[in-house]
Amino acid sequence: MIRTLAAALALLAPLPALAQAYQCRVPQNVELPRPVQPDGPSRRTAIGGYLLAVSWSPEYCRGNRARDPDNYQCNGKIGRFGFVLHGLWPEAPKGPPPQWCAISPRPSTDDLKRNLCRTPVPWLLEHEWAKHGSCMSRTPTGYFKVSSILWDSLKLPDADRLSRQPLLTVGDMRRAFVAANPGFPRASVGVLVSNGGWLRELYLCYGKDFRPRACDARDFGPKDSVPLKIWRGL
Repeated sequence: MIRTLAAALALLAPLPALAQAYQCRVPQNVELPRPVQPDGPSRRTAIGGYLLAVSWSPEYCRGNRARDPDNYQCNGKIGRFGFVLHGLWPEAPKGPPPQWCAISPRPSTDDLKRNLCRTPVPWLLEHEWAKHGSCMSRTPTGYFKVSSILWDSLKLPDADRLSRQPLLTVGDMRRAFVAANPGFPRASVGVLVSNGGWLRELYLCYGKDFRPRACDARDFGPKDSVPLKIWRGL
């Protein structure tokens, strides 16, 4: 899988890595979260592609989460975050995606620490491995390796700067991403917004060969002409 991914990325234009973690400092001690509990049935289906979910952290951290002493993503104790990696999700060729293929082995504390500046939520790292990663890799380490290669190959747009653009639209966000990542067609960039029109996530769609492919209508999100708001909060 990693060889396939490396070959696919070699075909894209060379891109600098830009994980939007501002002064991220991994704590010396990271405790394992409570064991994850499945929130749905186990589905072992064929894999037809992948979706990389990239969250806009300031939107997630609005409100009480910023005051939670155990919430690394929002409370500023280990750094300040713009875009963060939500997770890498295998997709089925048709129908519901594979999920919850295994809940063990659990990620080690080293797994958590290596990935905390991409996904600054220990329990979410374990959840993403168990719900999604266990259907595409035998170990948490292997799953995080693949997701980190994809993440580190991206150059993420400056959403804080975009938020100041008058009459901002969903299409402006897609164009900014494609301008920074020329190997991505616009059809491969999904945008998830809240009911109030605020940016929540980018959905980056890949084929089984890890090359960008067009998102389906559900993952692509609103049309380019739809107004977009971005909560700054940085």
